[in-house]
Amino acid sequence: MAAPPRVFLPEHKIQERIREMGEQISRDYPHGPLYLIAILKGAFMFVADLTRAISTPTRIEFIGISSYGRGKTSSGEVRVTKDLDVSIEGHDVLIVEDIVDSGVTLTYLLNVLGQRKPKSLEIATLLDKPERRLRPVQAAYVGFQIPDEFVVGYGLDYAEDYRNLRDICVLGEGVAAV
Repeated sequence: MAAPPRVFLPEHKIQERIREMGEQISRDYPHGPLYLIAILKGAFMFVADLTRAISTPTRIEFIGISSYGRGKTSSGEVRVTKDLDVSIEGHDVLIVEDIVDSGVTLTYLLNVLGQRKPKSLEIATLLDKPERRLRPVQAAYVGFQIPDEFVVGYGLDYAEDYRNLRDICVLGEGVAAV
C-alpha cells in the first residue's frame, strides 16, 4: 500500500500568502475591472481565494488547457479544453495558475491571449517550480517557489484525485492512478 501524501504547505500558510498576494495585486491594479483568468481545473480553489483577497473590482473567467493527461509529467502537447466566454481586448488580465512547472502550457496560453489584445497580461501562480522550466516563463506574482516534488491538494491533482485536500502535499512514490 502506498504511503499517504505528506503535508508540504499547510492550509494556514497558503491562506496567509494569498492574502499578501491579493494586497499586492490590489496596489498594482487600483482600478478595475481586472480580469482573472483561471486555468482549469487546478487553479479553481486558488482563484476563489485570491479573488476574495483583491480589493480591486474583478471579473473571473475560466480557460481549460491540458498538457498532462494522467501522468506525473507533461506530455508536451497543449490542448484547449474550454475557451473564454468574453473578449479581453483592452482589459488588464491576470492569468491565475496553480503551478508553473515546465512553462510549456503558459507559453502557449500567453501567445493565445496576447493575440486578443489585452491592455496588460501577467501571471499569478500559487506555486513556481523553476527547476523544471523548459520555456522561459516569469510570473509577476508567486505564492511559493518549490523544489522539484510532485504536489497535490488545494486543487492540484494526480489523475483527478487529491484536489480536495486543504493542504498542499507531496505525493509519495508508489501511488497509482485510481
